Amino acid sequence: MNVTIIGQGYVGLPIAVCAAENGFKVTGYDSDTLKISRLKSGVTDSMDIGKDKLLNLQSQGNLQFESELDEKTISEIFIIAVPTPLDRSGKPDLSMLENACLTISKFVKQNALVINESTSYIGTLRNFIKVKIEEYSGITNIDYAVAPERIDPNNKKWSIQNTPRIVSGLTDIATERAFDFYSKFCSQVHKVSKPEVIEAAKLFENSFRLVNISLVNELSELANKFNFSIHEVVASASTKPFGFMPFYPSIGIGGHCIPVDPSYLRYSAETVGVEINLINQANKINSNMPNYIATRIKSIFGGDLKDKTIQLAGITYKPNVSDLREAPALELIEILEKFGAIVTWYDPLVGVYGKEKSTPLSKDIDMGLIVTPHEGFDFSIWHSEKIKVLDLSANSNDYGWPKFL
Repeated sequence: MNVTIIGQGYVGLPIAVCAAENGFKVTGYDSDTLKISRLKSGVTDSMDIGKDKLLNLQSQGNLQFESELDEKTISEIFIIAVPTPLDRSGKPDLSMLENACLTISKFVKQNALVINESTSYIGTLRNFIKVKIEEYSGITNIDYAVAPERIDPNNKKWSIQNTPRIVSGLTDIATERAFDFYSKFCSQVHKVSKPEVIEAAKLFENSFRLVNISLVNELSELANKFNFSIHEVVASASTKPFGFMPFYPSIGIGGHCIPVDPSYLRYSAETVGVEINLINQANKINSNMPNYIATRIKSIFGGDLKDKTIQLAGITYKPNVSDLREAPALELIEILEKFGAIVTWYDPLVGVYGKEKSTPLSKDIDMGLIVTPHEGFDFSIWHSEKIKVLDLSANSNDYGWPKFL
């Protein structure tokens, strides 16, 4: 069976590899010609997929990468795995999703199955994807289903294969077809009554995380005023064997999911006249964290950061990934520089960002900030030189300094 996957990013590429490994003939499409060229050579930014695997699947004929599709593209299944960011006003930006629909409409045949893995607002499959593809293609007998991604890059425990998958189609047949497809390489696949339930579930999953991270971030400010550690509070609460899940304070939320998905849920609510005030407040708390932390750092230096040298350890949105999307470290750097500080950073997974380059951890600084410590970070130079260090990392690990938040 032939499968075409639109989008070869952190979602589309792993799906393409899994499907190809399980006997499907897969075309991985992306409009980024450089990305496709690198993938053909086995090169990827993914830490979960090796070069040998990509090259072997291509040599076997089970996987091919294309930046242009042609009339020879005949697939029974099309999967949409493109980014769905927010625009400058905080509203859903579905331009890439619409482009995916346009691409599919040029090559889709009758009785094909279109599956959306991209996160979006409630009703996207029924009222946007189906409508657009039918409008562009003129074909009405196509099956549509939704199966939102649940990928956590570089997670050594949970992968596509063992993370439970939820699927639902606009018809019972579409649901069954999606179920059969994912059952080939996912150990658990659950059918849900209608796509809108699944679209809401995906948004709820990450809104749950946003709200709880916001709560612990807010409580970290309270703990600072009372002069105790919020990490000790979390550890103490975690001794309860039921009804509690630990979340850790951070300088803010990054990546594509948590900063974006709750806004899609809020947008869904607005379309039917419902206010979701908790999400608005949670976003407000988290968006203020870089400024709150920079202000506290400023107070440590007597209210003046002019010409103070500060170095950040790790600037990506999470440990052991190179993704900078919505990374709060970037905003923290900007605020510290506005306060007059001279800021450098060390992150071997990034190397270069804008005009700045990663520089090794230095002893010639006034303060070090542990922000996103990747596996293998060596802080010995800061220890041996007795550098003033603030541990801002969002975990329970002990790097030799008390947690600052």
